[in-house]
Amino acid sequence: MRGFTQYKSRLLGVACATVMLATPAIGIAATATTTFQVTATVLSVCTVSATNLAFGNYDASSGTPNDASSAVTTTCSNSTAYTVALNAGTGSGATVAVRRMTNGANTLDYSMYTTAGRTTVWGDGTLSTVTQAGTGNGAGQALTVFGRIPTGQYVTAGSYTDTVTATVTY
Repeated sequence: MRGFTQYKSRLLGVACATVMLATPAIGIAATATTTFQVTATVLSVCTVSATNLAFGNYDASSGTPNDASSAVTTTCSNSTAYTVALNAGTGSGATVAVRRMTNGANTLDYSMYTTAGRTTVWGDGTLSTVTQAGTGNGAGQALTVFGRIPTGQYVTAGSYTDTVTATVTY
């Protein structure tokens, strides 16, 4: 039996050694770290929108010009300088200084201004007109368009329309 006991002791020793080798050592773990850059390039951007300039009814005999207003709103990246120009529109024979709404072959003159006093014509910077400038702040910035139809235009009755393009340059 003595041989069996020695065999059993050796077997137990081998089993314990195997378990110890298979068990990970505590406190021997290691780590490694690194850093990396995160980048992006922010582009200057602007958008533009506008509300309609609706004059309503026009009476050539009233002796008072027909005034109305609308808004051109720009939204530009923070610190982005911009200008807003208004073209002559699509009316036949129109210029940025004197625009024309049409009803078939008939035309009705009007102008658009940068101020409520209607002294500075808002156009594209030509023909004694100016553009409006600003600096973006990331939020919508409204610029008021002051429109006027002069008195005394005895034209054919009906509905007159025009389409003006607002262009933001940044």
